[in-house]
Amino acid sequence: MSALELEQVTKAWPALSRAVRVPHSEAEYREIVELLDHLTDEVGEDENHPLASLMDVLGVLIEKYEDEHVLELTE
Repeated sequence: MSALELEQVTKAWPALSRAVRVPHSEAEYREIVELLDHLTDEVGEDENHPLASLMDVLGVLIEKYEDEHVLELTE
């Protein structure tokens, strides 16, 4: 990452960090799930969409939270 790119990310991060963060509570988890739902509606199956990689990141954050906080149902 170049110095210019880092500067751009640094300026953009405060606004982005409200949406893209590791959830530490059920409320934060629900917010990220809701954002992913909205992105899914917008992006659909278009892997070339500019927000497709954001969907991937949110999916990883959601999966991590679920692995640590959601009990598996056993049959």
